[in-house]
Amino acid sequence: MTPAELILGLVTLQRAGELAVSRYNTGRLLARGAVEVAPRHYLLIVAVHAAWLISMWVLGRDQPVNVVALCGYLVLQGFRFWVVRTLGPRWTTRIIILPEHPLVSAGPYRFLSHPNYAVVAGEIAVLPLALNLPLLAAVFTILNAAVLVVRIRAENRALAMSREAIVRGTP
Repeated sequence: MTPAELILGLVTLQRAGELAVSRYNTGRLLARGAVEVAPRHYLLIVAVHAAWLISMWVLGRDQPVNVVALCGYLVLQGFRFWVVRTLGPRWTTRIIILPEHPLVSAGPYRFLSHPNYAVVAGEIAVLPLALNLPLLAAVFTILNAAVLVVRIRAENRALAMSREAIVRGTP
């Protein structure tokens, strides 16, 4: 097993674990009366992320590892952990609104409206660079940015509706 394969294996396991946690949290939130908003673009996000990971397996498994970029990726994992820990059982990969609850404003949400997307954008750029795949980093950064434009607009609309409902006192 090459160092690149080890890294990709760990990232693949992490992503699979995150999807399992997201599925679990989504089910629990929906059971509590939460609502999924704008689900149509979710498959596009999954497709971009899957293509990103698969393309690194195909093109990067035998590449030497750029330690500086890998360290950058590891720093991003610390921020990812901070985001997930802050959201706790409200963390999902979908847009899920829990109308009767205030929005999260602790942790990284004190500084950024969408810290998870900032982390993901960084990961999508930096991990291919750790595998010496700069073209892949550029292509998927652009694809991810296009998907995030749609995603963040949908999420901002949903969060605005949730804020209005809290102010009115109606879910």
